[in-house]
Amino acid sequence: MNRYILIRRLMGPCILLLLGAVALLSEAHVIHFYVFFPLLLILIGVLKLAERAALAGYEGFPPPQQAWGPYAGAPQPPGSMPPSNPPAGGSTSIVQAPVHDFNDFPGGGQS
Repeated sequence: MNRYILIRRLMGPCILLLLGAVALLSEAHVIHFYVFFPLLLILIGVLKLAERAALAGYEGFPPPQQAWGPYAGAPQPPGSMPPSNPPAGGSTSIVQAPVHDFNDFPGGGQS
């Protein structure tokens, strides 16, 4: 398991641990409970920074894909030329629908 996933999975337990510690210290009259929200924001910020640091050092992810691709019918980037050879066939579906011949039925398939 890489570090990014480990840090990401620790987010919930860390928040619960912080909540329990602040509640315990609040009951002992050491701190007030209203400090939980600022501490929560600090904890989430530190964990997000650790996630980014772990992700920046990881070389296993493929490079990000562009919004357009090499496949036929893909949207083209702004300002580019349209493809020189349009996709073959008149259908826009991936799998062509079967052709129904209603002449085999009496009345042409109409009731």
